[in-house]
Amino acid sequence: LTLPLLASFPVSVCCCLFILFLFLSELTGFIATEIVNELYVDDPDKDSGGKIEVNLNISLPNLHCELVGLDIQDEMGRHEVGHIDNSMKIPLNNGDGCRFEGHFSINKVPGNFHVSTHSATAQPQNPDMTHVIHKLSFGDKLQVHNVHGAFNALEGADKLSSNPLASHDYILKIVPTVYEDMSGKQRYSYQYTVANKEYVAYSHTGRIIPAIWFRYDLSPITVKYTERRQPLYRFITSICAIIGGTFTVAGILDSCIFTASEAWKKIQLGKMQ
Repeated sequence: LTLPLLASFPVSVCCCLFILFLFLSELTGFIATEIVNELYVDDPDKDSGGKIEVNLNISLPNLHCELVGLDIQDEMGRHEVGHIDNSMKIPLNNGDGCRFEGHFSINKVPGNFHVSTHSATAQPQNPDMTHVIHKLSFGDKLQVHNVHGAFNALEGADKLSSNPLASHDYILKIVPTVYEDMSGKQRYSYQYTVANKEYVAYSHTGRIIPAIWFRYDLSPITVKYTERRQPLYRFITSICAIIGGTFTVAGILDSCIFTASEAWKKIQLGKMQ
């Protein structure tokens, strides 16, 4: 085999391997979905009737279940003491503590819901509001690996070492969130940011009646996540560009090798003469 042919063969093999590598890379990107997010001002879930579903799971290890209650208030005039629908109380520590699990709805206006002893028929002398929050979420549950948001920002909040007679204020800023999959189906959830403070509150009679407050307000900004896949025409264009560009570069390399080999031949012939 002549020198140009021997030199061209490795170039061709390298070009084929390079094309294969880029093709597989583009194919992986074409098959995979990407998630694009955007912000806009709107109420995304207009069919909800102005309601937001809430899931609350909290443990109070030093307060009897018969003393634990949920109260809901908002700026539309709602004032519900001792909400019991879709709620469950599970005794802890041989009945000395309680785990409260509730599923309820709130209006899309500023308000609060709080866990306290307000609904109890007889108020305890020294209620202990130390607690652990296992879950506080709003709307649909989103199980999407590529979306990392504050959908359960209070998960694991531990106040067991705080003052037993202290009240706790969790101030929430709720952000509506929409997730649209490849089929166009939308799910509505809510992220939230949180700030908290701890204090001792006295009633008008001078007694300490602590509570765990969740005060919320809604952001007018909606976050939308949309699943998208690379269009087929873009994939085909990329493949054509890869093949055409690789062969163009390969042709230039081959031409350089051929020119160099011809120059080498002339040098050898000049030495022989």
